[in-house]
Amino acid sequence: MAAATQLSLQQQVEEAARIAGLTVSNTTSGADFTGKPTTKFTLVNPEGKSETLEFSADFDFGRPEIQAELKTYFAEAAKRLKNPRPDTYVTLHGLPISFSKFAWPFHTSTSGADTYIVHGEAWLEDGAQPVLHAKLSASMTLTFAEIVPAMEQPFAESFIYNAVRKTMDQGQLEFVKSGNRQPVPVTTRYYSRWRKAFVFNDTVEQQRLDFIAKKVFWLSGVLGGGQPVWVLDPRDAQYLNTTVEDLKKVATALASDGVIQLTAGAEYATPTEGLMHHRAEYEKEMQDSLNFTKPQFNEDMRAGKANM
Repeated sequence: MAAATQLSLQQQVEEAARIAGLTVSNTTSGADFTGKPTTKFTLVNPEGKSETLEFSADFDFGRPEIQAELKTYFAEAAKRLKNPRPDTYVTLHGLPISFSKFAWPFHTSTSGADTYIVHGEAWLEDGAQPVLHAKLSASMTLTFAEIVPAMEQPFAESFIYNAVRKTMDQGQLEFVKSGNRQPVPVTTRYYSRWRKAFVFNDTVEQQRLDFIAKKVFWLSGVLGGGQPVWVLDPRDAQYLNTTVEDLKKVATALASDGVIQLTAGAEYATPTEGLMHHRAEYEKEMQDSLNFTKPQFNEDMRAGKANM
C-alpha cells in the first residue's frame, strides 16, 4: 500500500512539473524531523537549474481543494528557477540572503507547546564566500495552521520565507558564524482574515522602488553575473503587501529612469551600469542592517563608568 501511495505521488508530481515546463530528475526517500518518511523530488528546468521539493510520503496530492495552489506553486517555481540564484532574496533593509536546509514538512513541537515547527537556515550572500548565517526555527500557532491547506512545503514556503525576512527587518535575527537555532514566530498577525491574505509590510511606492532596485543590484549584478532576475515574484508582492501588477509598474518606472533594464516581456531585469555604481551605498546599507541585528551594549556601563 505504501509503495502504491508513493508511486501515485511521484506520478502526480511529475505531471504537475511537466505542465509547468519542468522535469523530475531524481526521486529519493527521506525523513522529517520526527523520523516519519518523506519523498524528495528534484525539479529541473530546461537550463539545468534545480530545486528540491519534499512531501510527506503519504501526502494526497490529488485532493481537489488543493489543486489550484499546487498549480500556482509549480508555475512560480518554473519562473523563479530562471533566476541566476533561485534560492536568494533581499530584505527591505538591504540584506541579500539565501535559504537552505529546510526540513519539510512541519512537525509538532517536541517541547509540549501547541505549535507546528519547521527548521532551516538563512545565509548572508554578499558576493564573498558565505560565512554568516542564522539557524532558524519557525513556529506556527495552531490558530494560524487552520489557514494553511496542508503542512507541506508548497503551501507554506512563501509565507515562512517572508516571516523570516520580516523578523530580520525587526532586528530579531542575528547572523553569526555558529550558534543555536533562533525563533521565527508565525502568528495570525501575519494574516488578514478580512482580506484572506498574508500581510507582512505596509510599504509606500518609494520603498518598493528601492526594494526592486536593490534586488536587481544584489541578485543579478553581484550574485548573478548580470543575468536577468525575476522582478514580478508574487513572494515579493506578498512581502511588500502589494500586487504583482504594482511590481510591474515599479519595474517599468525604474527602467524609464535608467536604473534597470527589462527583459523577457518585462518580467525579468538586469542592472544598468548606473545602478552598479551605487555599490558602496548598498554595502553600507547591508552593514548597517547587520549591525541592527547585533545585541547592543552600553559601553560606559560595561566599563564601570555608570553613575549608580
